[in-house]
Amino acid sequence: MIAVIGGVLESRGQATIRLITLDPGHFHAALVQKSGYPEIDTTVHVYAPQGQELRAHLALIDKYNTRSEGPTHWNEVVYTGADFLSRMFRERAGNVVVLAGNNRRKIDYIEQSVDSGFHVLSDKPMVIEGRDLLRLERAFATARRKGTVLYDIMTERYQITTILQRRLSMMPAVFGVLEKGTVDNPAVTKESVHHFFKSVSGKPLIRPSWYFDVTQEGEGIVDVTTHLVDLVQWECFPEVALDYHKDIRMLAARRWPTVLSPAQYRKVTGLENVPDSPLSVYANGVMDYTIKGVHARVSVQWNFEAPPGGGDTHFSVLRGTLAGLVIRQDSAHGYKPVLSVEPLRITAEYENSLRGVIAGLQSEYPGLSLQKTAKGWELVVPARFELDHEATFAEVTKKYLSFVKTGKIPAWEVPNMLAKYYTTTKALELATNVREAR
Repeated sequence: MIAVIGGVLESRGQATIRLITLDPGHFHAALVQKSGYPEIDTTVHVYAPQGQELRAHLALIDKYNTRSEGPTHWNEVVYTGADFLSRMFRERAGNVVVLAGNNRRKIDYIEQSVDSGFHVLSDKPMVIEGRDLLRLERAFATARRKGTVLYDIMTERYQITTILQRRLSMMPAVFGVLEKGTVDNPAVTKESVHHFFKSVSGKPLIRPSWYFDVTQEGEGIVDVTTHLVDLVQWECFPEVALDYHKDIRMLAARRWPTVLSPAQYRKVTGLENVPDSPLSVYANGVMDYTIKGVHARVSVQWNFEAPPGGGDTHFSVLRGTLAGLVIRQDSAHGYKPVLSVEPLRITAEYENSLRGVIAGLQSEYPGLSLQKTAKGWELVVPARFELDHEATFAEVTKKYLSFVKTGKIPAWEVPNMLAKYYTTTKALELATNVREAR
């Protein structure tokens, strides 16, 4: 079956990149197309089984095409036959495969796409079990040999508070140097709280039933923690290539379930026939590890739904010898991330150094300023530099396009992706073994 939706077919013109969306089971696939890009052909080929997941994907694309402000012009050419995967390889209708869906299938799709000479832009996580790490390593080697780019979607690098936390951590006059920390007092802490039932692009999100099966979605400790582990690496060791064989040491990890009632499960999946008993989903986890000798703690928690007026939360700390850099996204801050500089000792000399650093950043971020607090200062960031979660997908895509166009990816990116997935899957292995040993 072939169907076309969307706007008027546009000429390819100078567009050199043609997207293929493969089996989109997660809304992140559509968010890649929430914006248009001059380098990308507006005709996108979709290969997927028929079903609710595909309909939800196409509905989002159609919503972006028909919105009143800044509409996109995507033309979705959809094939839903049982042979959709082999058909994709046979037709070669594009050169970049976008993956966001069932995580159990993802490494298979990555391997086959890379083997066939496609570029791949994959949602996280690329792998959900340690036994697949070598497959991912081989896929990166194949991509390098074939001159293609395999990359994952790390949206959190584009949040302004995270960018500024990283920048300030590289300024000794403000931060000092990164502490080594201990298990009881890590030098780096990253925590996030998420919700199964939420809105995406203004509509309640309906999740597929497999999303709650950790053998297909992956446990929380290998899913959302991917972002947090990535930030630990990206902020603490900027542009340093990591070797997971010697730079990462997992110390402790545990996981626990979120329990959904039948009514909650029905609400978030849209299914009428659901089990009568509660569903336990191992969506939560915490890991303690060292990275190049620095102690880090990463944790994730999933609740069913945020309280009224609430939202996802984020907490991030980098501890330096002069100050802590703390991001809080909580009810006290209206669920907007706010970066604080909290020095060990508040002195006039320190304040002068900090204000000098902020003045130096104003050429890049005009209007950036400081607001005094009991513990130090909060950074006041003009709204034009803030991106919501959905908007960050365009930033990742632009970065990825630059890699595809030049045929080059920074030397540290691939080893650090491998280090990241080693960290998450090693944490799962340890947490699972701890539970089974009880």
